[in-house]
Amino acid sequence: MPIVGYVAARQLQRVTIVEATEATCGSAVLGAAALMLARRAQRRIERTLGRAGSRGTARAGKLLGILSLCIGLTAALALGFYGLLNYFG
Repeated sequence: MPIVGYVAARQLQRVTIVEATEATCGSAVLGAAALMLARRAQRRIERTLGRAGSRGTARAGKLLGILSLCIGLTAALALGFYGLLNYFG
């Protein structure tokens, strides 16, 4: 998802790189939601002794949630520093 925003900023004249970065910050929220859902899935798997689903799927969800959270937080930091540089510069 973040890559699509940056490609759109490069290809479309009306979308700026700042707007694409703002949209990428939303991936932090989705990453946090993915982590909560993965944790819930792991608990359910433990409670049902593995009959509720695959541990691999829960681990993949957790990994993708962490990745999305890191990308979103990095984009938020970049946007914050950009704002500070524009304010003071």
